[in-house]
Amino acid sequence: KRGRDGIKRHRCEHCDRSFTTSGYLKIHLRLHTGEKPYSCDQCGKTFTASGALKKHQRVHTGEKPHRCEQCGKTFAALDNLKTHHRVHTGEKPYWCEQCGKTFAASGQLKTHQRVHNEKRPYWCEQCGKTFTQSGHLKIHHRVHTGEKPYWCEQCGKTFFKSGALKIHQRVHTGEKPYWCEQCGKTFSKSGDLKIHRRVHTGEKPYSCGQCGNSYTNRRTLRRHKCIHKASV
Repeated sequence: KRGRDGIKRHRCEHCDRSFTTSGYLKIHLRLHTGEKPYSCDQCGKTFTASGALKKHQRVHTGEKPHRCEQCGKTFAALDNLKTHHRVHTGEKPYWCEQCGKTFAASGQLKTHQRVHNEKRPYWCEQCGKTFTQSGHLKIHHRVHTGEKPYWCEQCGKTFFKSGALKIHQRVHTGEKPYWCEQCGKTFSKSGDLKIHRRVHTGEKPYSCGQCGNSYTNRRTLRRHKCIHKASV
């Protein structure tokens, strides 16, 4: 029976989830059995449903049929487009029960939770350093290889990370997107704004172990330590 009336008559005996058709139930049962009868002929990855395989194959073909009407960005999967929409709406439906931090995607929450459980499943075979995300490990590998795949078209300077290139380009554009709400001063880096705010709060978290003087940032503390070394 197809269940065209929308009533979910087909129930899973393992988890009590219900479905409108026996076909949907059959696909769902594969989550419990581990059966993945559909495989990609290009990479061998397997899937529980033919639809999931079809979506995956767009990774190889480059097809991105789902387009954001607000910014024009395209996606291979509809779910990815739905998640992307939250960039525009500001919606963050996933939240951490331990600290209350919210996220636009469930994957972001899962990665964040490793901060609390100290789970760092990705590790560098060369130096043993561990990471919460595979992407962070990939970037770290460049420390050993010296690879800097991101380069500035205006001056030719190269970088390990795309984010570092983006920040660098503000040298050429003059863009300063971070601003102090108290005095209006603007900055090209969020870290520089964070340091600047200490001017207003009086916070000086970096102190010299030799004389006890405190400073708002590490750079000033380093210069201060050089004075000690020079006077020895």
